[in-house]
Amino acid sequence: MSDSYHDRLASTSDDAPSRRDFLKTGALGAFALGTGGVAGTANGQSRTDVSGIEAPGDAKNVIFLVSDGMSAGTLTMADLLLRRHEDRRSNWLRLYEEGRVRRGLMDMAAANSIVTGSAAASSSWGSGHRVVNTALNVTPEGTEHRTILEIMRDAGKGTGLVTTTRITHATPAGFGINMPERWSEDKIAAQYLERGYDVLMGGGRRHFVPEQRGDERNLLEAFRAKGYTVATARNDLAQWNRSGRVLGTFYDSHLPYVLDHRHIPEHQDQVPRLPQMADAALQRLDRNNDGFLLQIEGGRVDHGAHSADTGGLLYDQIEFDETIGTVLDFVDGRDDTLVLITTDHGNANPSVNAAGDRYSDSNEMFDRVADFQYTNNWILSELDEKSTYRQIRDRVEEAWQFAITRSEAELLQDALRDEYEAAYRKQSNPYSVLASIQANYTSVNWLGVDHTADYVELAALGPGSEAIGAFTRNTDLFDLMIESAGVRDYASG
Repeated sequence: MSDSYHDRLASTSDDAPSRRDFLKTGALGAFALGTGGVAGTANGQSRTDVSGIEAPGDAKNVIFLVSDGMSAGTLTMADLLLRRHEDRRSNWLRLYEEGRVRRGLMDMAAANSIVTGSAAASSSWGSGHRVVNTALNVTPEGTEHRTILEIMRDAGKGTGLVTTTRITHATPAGFGINMPERWSEDKIAAQYLERGYDVLMGGGRRHFVPEQRGDERNLLEAFRAKGYTVATARNDLAQWNRSGRVLGTFYDSHLPYVLDHRHIPEHQDQVPRLPQMADAALQRLDRNNDGFLLQIEGGRVDHGAHSADTGGLLYDQIEFDETIGTVLDFVDGRDDTLVLITTDHGNANPSVNAAGDRYSDSNEMFDRVADFQYTNNWILSELDEKSTYRQIRDRVEEAWQFAITRSEAELLQDALRDEYEAAYRKQSNPYSVLASIQANYTSVNWLGVDHTADYVELAALGPGSEAIGAFTRNTDLFDLMIESAGVRDYASG
């Protein structure tokens, strides 16, 4: 559902003043919408500046981890859930606690809006240019920006994309595709074939099979003919020998949420999870003597936020955090890999709210999330305008492991029948109503179900990370990766 509330907005100018000017002056400059300058921090380290890289080219490998749509509250709640129920910190917060990373905030604005979508966000990293929302490395006039995967490929490095969304979705595509509209996923799949990247793993099989493509082209066979191993199930990934190029499409659309995957046997049998896909990709790409670039996306975090779905959101965030652990294991003892950990935008801004006298009920209420069996998406997938209040109550209780009241079930019933209207009209849909009912028991509340303009978390370690300042413009990360990997000469094509 990422960017599902999008508008096809009018074009504006891209990237002015130039990215190189930002890097030279250390000034944030003006937003693309003309919102004016933003002052730097008092310590003078307000900008990520590639001139501060100690030894350009020392990053043989670059690993870019993005938890799509992660608000600060999401990062916090995942850490709280792990601390309270597994007696451990999240890997992300542990890196902060131990001082092992450079940390800052990042401005993720698109060319036409202070609120960005995943396509514009990933393109800003993937080509070093701000584009309008829904575009992938293409200006409104049709100019195509050269992508970072093309640059790395032509420099002889391995290239990879791993995601829990469709592999044709906005965030992976933003690193290697040029497309005026991110929704042209059949065309994105075909462009992957043309560009020949080494590792492609995620969902989205429907964009590769003739039965579901508009042109009836069999792209799975086309990839096989080009020498790819084609994996469509978990066992295929297990049996792959980690050599050659691979296309993994493990579900028709996005991969199932982690929480649903845990309790649905056919998902467990057929669908690999993000840490396993990332580990397989790292094993394959590490065979390239010239190094590699790998983007890893926890994409369904964003979808959980769009649905105001606490279980969907937090357990996918925890899986993403486990994948950070996989990457940390890979880089342990080596000094040749730049690791970037971030998100592309906030979404819905959820958080644990105060509850009870002296807020003493907040802990117990939030702890109920640990007992969840299924997502809100699973609940609503079998409910419609004909559902009785008893069917609603039974379905909710199976998923959450506690009962709701008849009046709450009837409130959701009204929303399913399109007979409910909240004061903030975007909150009238069944997902938002179900989330509000859930908040009565978990104390987790939501700002809305849309992307936000928040500055986002950025963490970095390894060669090149020393250039990270306290505040970063999204396009700076393109230059950081290019300079750290020593492939600037290939950037012009």
